[in-house]
Amino acid sequence: MKVYVAKLRADFPPTPPRKVPSVRDVTSWLTRHPDRLTDDQAQQLKAILARCLALDRTAHHVREFAELMNDRQGKHLDQWITHVQADDLPALHTFVTGLGQDLDAVVEGLSLRYSSGAVEGQNNKIKMLKRQMFGRANFDLLRKRVLLTARGRS
Repeated sequence: MKVYVAKLRADFPPTPPRKVPSVRDVTSWLTRHPDRLTDDQAQQLKAILARCLALDRTAHHVREFAELMNDRQGKHLDQWITHVQADDLPALHTFVTGLGQDLDAVVEGLSLRYSSGAVEGQNNKIKMLKRQMFGRANFDLLRKRVLLTARGRS
């Protein structure tokens, strides 16, 4: 029996060729916490970062910024910006320039535990209802649907 199975296995390649990761895959791996990557994903990401030093530096800065956000360490944002500007990474320079346009608000947003997420969620829900009802009825019906949705009746 073992000889027969061994012959069958010999006809197949030992492992299928590894799929080339897409840009979306690599981006997902870079923005995810390293502990949440599978071993295979971590190995592939490590190989990709070893081949592209600019991407490796970008990944390092992205992870540092994620730590600033998750740990609410807005006071260290100036140091992070200085490190990013020292590197030759044009995409991150554009991001830093955008942060600098309202730096005080960004520092507060990274420091305070308060969030406007609930308000933004309500705005998003109203916009979705508005899109669903486009061309169907007047403002009175839209108002009624918004109020019913707020009560959970829809």
